[in-house]
Amino acid sequence: MMKSVARRIGQSLFFLLLLGLTGCSSSEFRLKNLAKTDIDLVTDLHLQQADQHLKELTIKLYKRNPRELKKAGGATIESRLQQLFDAVRPAQTGELEGAVDAEALLLTFEPDFSGDRVFALMSGLVGMLHTAYGNKEEFFMLSELDGQSLYNSARNIEILVWRLKHRLNEKGEPFLLTNSRSDEVNNLSYERLFGKLIAIQDMIARIAADKSKRRINFVVHNVASAAFLPVGL
Repeated sequence: MMKSVARRIGQSLFFLLLLGLTGCSSSEFRLKNLAKTDIDLVTDLHLQQADQHLKELTIKLYKRNPRELKKAGGATIESRLQQLFDAVRPAQTGELEGAVDAEALLLTFEPDFSGDRVFALMSGLVGMLHTAYGNKEEFFMLSELDGQSLYNSARNIEILVWRLKHRLNEKGEPFLLTNSRSDEVNNLSYERLFGKLIAIQDMIARIAADKSKRRINFVVHNVASAAFLPVGL
């Protein structure tokens, strides 16, 4: 009896190893996924989707605001994407004066800032969202998420969207062009991307709160006057 059980366990382990080496169906099976719960896998997918939306947003903003890329002295959209996404946190450069996360977002709307406003915005946004995920790229059984930070990051995106539309420079123009203006063909693709990011953060915030049994302090705020909420420790 014991030999039979041991043999079955051995066969199961061999089968799992075989799956890990050769793949199963259309998706690759990885042994490290055995250390993941369903929530971990869902979180991984949501973070991957958020990064995909952020990359798409970066490309769209540079194409809509080509003058900003010219300020970077030889930078390309591809090189900017590498700076933003090749590390857990966006690369810190002197051009952002050491600002990260919400501080970098604020540079976007600083009248005296002469640098690349698209890079400031996306560096702040990418950094803030990854901070909300604890600067982890993958999640496992013992990984913990702070539902409040995830929730706050979603509210910060709402504040950011309002400022992009309503904060104007000395010429009475937006600091960065996003959705179409009154004299252009209707284009709400930026709004949809921001909306998807907000939905992802809100969903993961609820999942994290349910997992940790910690309540989220839901904030009633006026986006027109609200400051960016704290994210992370």
